[in-house]
Amino acid sequence: VSTQSTWGIRGAKCAVVVTQRKVPDKLLRPETVTHVFHVTKNIGCVITGRIADGKAFLYKARQEASNFWYKNGYDIPVSFLAKRLADSAQLTTQNVGQRPYGVALILVSMEQMDDGTLAPKIYKVDPAGSYLGWFGTASGQKETEAINYLEKKHRGGKMDNLSVEDSIVLAIGTLQSVLASDFKATELEVGIVTEDHPAFRLLTDEEIDRHLTAIAEKD
Repeated sequence: VSTQSTWGIRGAKCAVVVTQRKVPDKLLRPETVTHVFHVTKNIGCVITGRIADGKAFLYKARQEASNFWYKNGYDIPVSFLAKRLADSAQLTTQNVGQRPYGVALILVSMEQMDDGTLAPKIYKVDPAGSYLGWFGTASGQKETEAINYLEKKHRGGKMDNLSVEDSIVLAIGTLQSVLASDFKATELEVGIVTEDHPAFRLLTDEEIDRHLTAIAEKD
């Protein structure tokens, strides 16, 4: 069972993921410990679970994205990538001598819709091969409590109207509330895609610290 916690939240024009950065040894350089990765320039993912399995799954995701671009000439939509990864994960549950990946993957991206607009998307792929799109989701430690907390926050479709700032504050605030702990900026990783900047990126420690200050002042 993973001791790491990861949340994903979809706002009106953004998608945010936040996870703990746990450094297992004092001699490790903290900046080399990460669970957040690029699949493509515009698709980010968070690995929750066995990091070695996650790296293998990530490699498969990058292969799928590369093959799609080579065949079709444009970037793979995150919804199609989630389906392909879920199909691959499900196959491991059928074959003797193979075990399922010990990892859950949360994918975020801005996806181009039929009318040409960009819409934020969050998909979670689990080891059994299930994939679903979410307004807000969680994986890892206290997953159920986090989803219950986010369901209350989403009553009346509130997440549909969240600004970029509010989405980040809600994601970090949920992590702190559910785990009943105050985090430093260096203990968190926050990834984001927005309508204005669809390329996936990680927030700097300074940006995270600013949001932590905003949460502390609000409380």
